[in-house]
Amino acid sequence: MEVATATEASAPAASGGAARQNHPFPWLDAAISEPYYFLHLLAFFSYFAARSAALSADDGGELHDRLLRREIQAVLVFLVLFVVKIVKEETWETFLADSLLYAKGLLLAVTLIIDYWLTLGYFLGFVVIYAVAQQPPYDGLGHSSHLTPLQLESLLTEEPTSRFWLVEFRTSFSATCIQASSVLPELSNIYSNKNISFGIIDLGHFPNAAAKFGISMWDHLPTYILFDKATEVARFPEVTSESKVFVPKVTKKLLCQHFDLDRRLIEYLST
Repeated sequence: MEVATATEASAPAASGGAARQNHPFPWLDAAISEPYYFLHLLAFFSYFAARSAALSADDGGELHDRLLRREIQAVLVFLVLFVVKIVKEETWETFLADSLLYAKGLLLAVTLIIDYWLTLGYFLGFVVIYAVAQQPPYDGLGHSSHLTPLQLESLLTEEPTSRFWLVEFRTSFSATCIQASSVLPELSNIYSNKNISFGIIDLGHFPNAAAKFGISMWDHLPTYILFDKATEVARFPEVTSESKVFVPKVTKKLLCQHFDLDRRLIEYLST
């Protein structure tokens, strides 16, 4: 980016993303280094120990047959849901969150064959994981920048280097924000130019900024606002009575259409 303050603000997050991308097996690095994924892996692998102990205590062999049938059913159901999600989902974070949810539900269904107390134990374990660990957001920035509200105000009012700024307002504790965290960076890789820049503000760090930009901290996050210099020209989701009832899932296609990014890119290239 051409703005020094924005670049400096985004440097720590970008360095973390670059380190992971340089790892020969980034998915393995995330599974071990991120508590959210590591604790889920421990929970799933512990099933094999519980299964072995239950079968060793089963003298008649009836449990083995019933359990094997339920496991085959669970695997087939998971594979179907897995394929559907691969086709439908646009972000890796949403895909992982949904896949883990399905896997946990199917694991609980399988453990019901072994023992109800084992099922309750896994359920409580997943509740604890949810309480102590959070799914990590996408750690890349693309051509976007982490900004503070003061930096954004300065970029919009004091000799702006870009006419337009598309800014995402998010929080780190919102599952919806985490699952949509890769959308803006990936859009910035395609549409960032001297006419339009992309920024991210974490309202968890700057909660007072939410009221300033007319954003609710408890619903409709993330919020995206397109500024023409210091003037807001569009936002998603829009502040209407209908938007409070139903908000479509954030995707690159939706934001591209809502903010007319293709037309703005064509206008820039034609000048």
